[in-house]
Amino acid sequence: MGNEAAIEKGVIEALQTCYDPEIPVNVYELGLIYGVTVDPAGTVGIRMTLTSPHCPAAQELPAQIESRARAVPGVSDVKVEVVFDPPWNSCMMTDAAKLQLGML
Repeated sequence: MGNEAAIEKGVIEALQTCYDPEIPVNVYELGLIYGVTVDPAGTVGIRMTLTSPHCPAAQELPAQIESRARAVPGVSDVKVEVVFDPPWNSCMMTDAAKLQLGML
């Protein structure tokens, strides 16, 4: 596994410790993370969304995600991009998240 792949794995694990304050599922399983990229210098790009543009956690959640990713060994910088296209919907959740919320 290359350094970038190891960092990406570590970032995903770190993101699985971040929770939307209104839904008891981590942001990764919830489907809020659209992508994680790592360049050879250790810069991590995280493309994410929120459950809605008016989400009460719109300020705190991206900051928490950046902080958790920055703590992963090998990460030199983190850039979080919040997007709303495509809009989030419950189909983006993993089966584990749906099961946890009683949707399966």
